[in-house]
Amino acid sequence: SLGSPFHPPMPTPNEAEKQHTGPEEADRPPSMSNHDVAPRAAPSRNPCCLCWCCCCSCSWNQERRRAWQASRESKLQPLSTCEACAPPSPEEVQSWAQSFDKLMHSPAGRSVFRAFLRTEYSEENMLFWLACEELKTEANQHVVDEKARLIYEDYVSILSPKEVSLDSRVREGINRKMQEPSAHTFDDAQLQIYTLMHRDSYPRFLSSPTYRALLLPEPPQSPSEA
Repeated sequence: SLGSPFHPPMPTPNEAEKQHTGPEEADRPPSMSNHDVAPRAAPSRNPCCLCWCCCCSCSWNQERRRAWQASRESKLQPLSTCEACAPPSPEEVQSWAQSFDKLMHSPAGRSVFRAFLRTEYSEENMLFWLACEELKTEANQHVVDEKARLIYEDYVSILSPKEVSLDSRVREGINRKMQEPSAHTFDDAQLQIYTLMHRDSYPRFLSSPTYRALLLPEPPQSPSEA
């Protein structure tokens, strides 16, 4: 029956909800229940990680990365300082032309060769080789995992500006080994980069002004210039 002017009819539950929430909120679709879960969008796989991760940095936080970077710098700094403050002897410089192995086994030789690679915009090859050498000295599996992922991100990822040139076979092998990283995960890649430096950069280094200047003794100062 119709309500009297003094006693308006009671609103229905839906009308009461609209009066309480207002017209804008009342027109919104009802919220989903616990059983109505929205489907999750499939994560886009980063092409640099392929098989072991969907994001290069999703398995460890930035704080752990910064801590490892500080540890890495503290380890590499003494080597760089030592190589810079110990000039090679003429005999040692001459031995670098005998074989690429002798050059790479010499701390001063690595330093000079790295400076030469920098002029050719291929310094990342030496940096990758050194990082692999450092990785092989680690025995702690936790440290190995983090260093391996950093090496992958810095030198293997196709998104890295320091990506080294590796063939598809070696890349596929690295992707499989990254499931369970070890100190020798990058051995094949390290050998390939070593060979690349040997065949490509090393001959140009031996004929470069940088190396020739080290072979020539400093000319004696004439009395007129004194």
